[in-house]
Amino acid sequence: MSRIGKNPIKIPEGVSIEIDDQVISAKGKLGQLSIALTNDVNIEKENGLITISQREGSARAKQMWGTARSLVSNLVVGVSEGFTKRLEINGVGYRAQLQGKELVLQLGFSHDIKFSIPDGITITCSDQTHIEITGINKQMVGQVASNIRSFRPPEPYKGKGIKYEDEYILRKEGKKK
Repeated sequence: MSRIGKNPIKIPEGVSIEIDDQVISAKGKLGQLSIALTNDVNIEKENGLITISQREGSARAKQMWGTARSLVSNLVVGVSEGFTKRLEINGVGYRAQLQGKELVLQLGFSHDIKFSIPDGITITCSDQTHIEITGINKQMVGQVASNIRSFRPPEPYKGKGIKYEDEYILRKEGKKK
């Protein structure tokens, strides 16, 4: 039985939820999002809580119960608070800067990498070695952070590259003589 699926989702103040069949829409101070859920789960809204339950006892309903609850929770949190990922750049001469709607990365290649920022995502650079990605869609924020990190993932010998701020890089010892 799903431990995640059992928990109801509290609707914060300033967020309005509309349920139309299997489509749930959330509108808050940061924007509006909607998601279509499978027919294997029921969505109910009452007393400022959203509850997700299984429609039938099939294996697919059990699988989708916790997933649907997490998706709806991300929807509610996204329109009320938003999501943030922070990246850190390590390496001599490695830096990032914003130029209009593009993030320009200098990562030791012979050319600069120009990453165009998708709609719904905000990127800020507090200094040349820190990147902050914010948005209301958790999946999109994580995907953009992953795409930026993939240009130069951290290597284990010197730790050079782009890493998540809370990521720990397991360092290896170099060659011995």
